[in-house]
Amino acid sequence: MHHEPLGDIPADVFRQHLHEVADWIADYREQIATKRISPTASPGAIRAQVPAGAPEEPEPLTDILADVDRIIMPGVTHWAHPQFAGYFGSTTTAPGILAEMITAALNINAMTWRTSPAATELEQVVLGWLQQWLGFGEEFSGVVYDTASISTMHALAAAREEASTAIRARGLAGRDDVPMFRVYVSDQAHSSIDKACIALGLGEENVRRVASDAEFRMNVDALGEAVAADVRDGYKPLAVVATVGTTSTASVDPVVEIASVCTEHQMWLHIDAAYGGGLALLPECAWVTNGWEYCDSLVINPHKMLFVPFDFSALYVRNIARLQKVFTLVPEYLRGDAAGAEINYMDYGVQLGRRFRALKAWMVWRTFGRSGIAARIRDHLRLAQLFTDWVNEDPQFELAAPTVMGVVCFRLTASEDEQNSRMVEAINAAGETYLMQTKLRGRAVMRLGLGNLLTTEEHVRRVWQIIREAAAGRHH
Repeated sequence: MHHEPLGDIPADVFRQHLHEVADWIADYREQIATKRISPTASPGAIRAQVPAGAPEEPEPLTDILADVDRIIMPGVTHWAHPQFAGYFGSTTTAPGILAEMITAALNINAMTWRTSPAATELEQVVLGWLQQWLGFGEEFSGVVYDTASISTMHALAAAREEASTAIRARGLAGRDDVPMFRVYVSDQAHSSIDKACIALGLGEENVRRVASDAEFRMNVDALGEAVAADVRDGYKPLAVVATVGTTSTASVDPVVEIASVCTEHQMWLHIDAAYGGGLALLPECAWVTNGWEYCDSLVINPHKMLFVPFDFSALYVRNIARLQKVFTLVPEYLRGDAAGAEINYMDYGVQLGRRFRALKAWMVWRTFGRSGIAARIRDHLRLAQLFTDWVNEDPQFELAAPTVMGVVCFRLTASEDEQNSRMVEAINAAGETYLMQTKLRGRAVMRLGLGNLLTTEEHVRRVWQIIREAAAGRHH
């Protein structure tokens, strides 16, 4: 019986396939605009083409790579397509792809300085660059996680520890000396805050959704009333999460006014700037940072507006020792790694193992520079404004929210919710563009999100044409 030699695949075979994959990636990026965005595959179609039994014998890479085209690609939604207008746009970039390849080759664990000095120190460098762009003072320090959901959970864990008696050490269960905490968010805030409160034992019911105003920003009077009522009822106000760039409309909460409520009740102020924080790179958008100097923590996702490939989320905390205090725990087998080292990121969160995420931010930001990133964001803002003008000029449509960033919410004039929902589904099924639908004040609206550096005015015009054609079609 013939046995394969042990070890990895031969170096020459690897090199050959590496070149093939490089060409495949370059071809994909060059031809992406010609692809249909949403797959036609029905549920289960991909699984049906793959054996249910795990592979017993080796298979050649040639066959496996061929199956990527044959089986995988028909089931891919092409987020990086220039006419994909879902979510906040795609941040795929050539330098980002190159960085991910290098990161995969190195496959290092960025948990302590000793396990990878370059990863630790580069993380400090890119966090420092971003901090300069965001205009944050020296009292803030950052840490990189995967997504804003995880960043926010860590911020609220630090808030919980600071506001209470030894939850790190003694937990919440069976104690009568721990108050019922409340966390306040607007009715437009992201569901990750609820999930963080579920995971932290604060409870979903203790997330108070505060009404938003006509422009979908948190109503500060309503916040003040909610906090005062909770205090009267014996709750302890813990934190407010202010959103800078909400998921549905990209609205910005009045951070300065919220901060004064936080000061009055000694609450932690966390800013969810996962999407909107990127605007700070544009001098003319400095207003977006109003009140940031009052926050205890802020999260921004460079994978949403700053062209770093998914996933990369940065959490900044005022006096980061407050976060470190909650999560530092050095087991014996890591004690040598932790001794005297400059910074060990394992001490700043739940994760021990951490990817070398800093490399892609470093390569992308150097490739485009602040000026190049700002120019691209500026163009997306221009295109969103252009699209807004088209909506306003067409009697078939009406704007559903003010356009603040690269997001436009609109709906069919004098229409039922179902008509808007059906239209989005029909447009997405056709495969030439991809929109989202959301609910505002209980009504279904259509939502366009821009953020891909491949997207040009021509692409946005085509998207608008598709939408108008779909609207015209409903009359027939």
